[in-house]
Amino acid sequence: MKILVAGGAGYVGSALVPELIALGNKVDVIDLFWFGNHLPKETGIVNKDIFHVEASDVKGYDVVIFLAGLSNDPMAEFSPSMNFISNGAAPAYLAYIAKNAGVKRFIYAGSCSVYGYTVDELNTEESPTISLYPYGISKLQGERAVMQLAGDGFSAITLRQGTVCGYSPRMRLDLVVNAMFKSSLVFKRIIVNNPFIWRPVLAIKDAVQAYVKAINLDQNISGIFNVASGNFTIAEIAETVKNKIEEEIPKELIIDTKNIDDKRNYRVSIQKAINILKFKPVHTIESIVQDLFDNLEKFNDLDNPNYYNIEVFKQLEYESSINWSKRTTRFRRTEEV
Repeated sequence: MKILVAGGAGYVGSALVPELIALGNKVDVIDLFWFGNHLPKETGIVNKDIFHVEASDVKGYDVVIFLAGLSNDPMAEFSPSMNFISNGAAPAYLAYIAKNAGVKRFIYAGSCSVYGYTVDELNTEESPTISLYPYGISKLQGERAVMQLAGDGFSAITLRQGTVCGYSPRMRLDLVVNAMFKSSLVFKRIIVNNPFIWRPVLAIKDAVQAYVKAINLDQNISGIFNVASGNFTIAEIAETVKNKIEEEIPKELIIDTKNIDDKRNYRVSIQKAINILKFKPVHTIESIVQDLFDNLEKFNDLDNPNYYNIEVFKQLEYESSINWSKRTTRFRRTEEV
């Protein structure tokens, strides 16, 4: 199978692409490589902005997977306009181009953040999507645009992911379990802003399984699927991380609880994914932490700003503003001559 992964050099893509290649697929990645290139040498590389993609760029692919966009709340809130462009307009545009180029399946990396703040509810794919903050709204916009195109031989699938955690060759330490892991090792402390808030967590290895299942699903099926390894309160995650690390390293850790309000609180049902995708999550918070320990030597510079998406994004914005300033200065000088 020939597969194009947009944004495939990021956190999820750097774990997914090697698996797709190992399964015998021909995989190309289109990306601007903000976070470097950690992909296998067999990967086809297309360094291009999604909005510059034309039908000829996607013609001949069996599947297009959209992993691109701004990936979390800090990035969305830092630049709401770029958030809506990257998460709302970009998947709409690429799905439209893909369908018109004859691609048969488009898989969109959605988010459970679309559920916003719910209390005592287990959200299914039919539950109201009531997110009122930039990231959740933009992810829902992208999802709706993609799903609107389903039909006429074009399968559209959205995977509403829980918070993905675990080791990836393009590592991140700004995700809940990963962040607690880093904080435990560096500060011997886990900070919990609100212990009662619920989050669905998705082990990155389970996420890879979900994409593989979606790729191989019957071609006539389209749909939205919640995918998670489990639902946990932030307090439960912190306690589990603490206990697992204390098993591995003889040090006593402190859980520092702040009781700060949070605008996100949701649990999800994955029954639809189990029934239709045959998705079978096998990982837990403990196995995610073990995965991080097993690969620690590969990302042991825990203060590296490249492990934090918002830090990379801020640097890119700064460099962009400097380059723009230089260009406008040259223009003004030319005008003055």
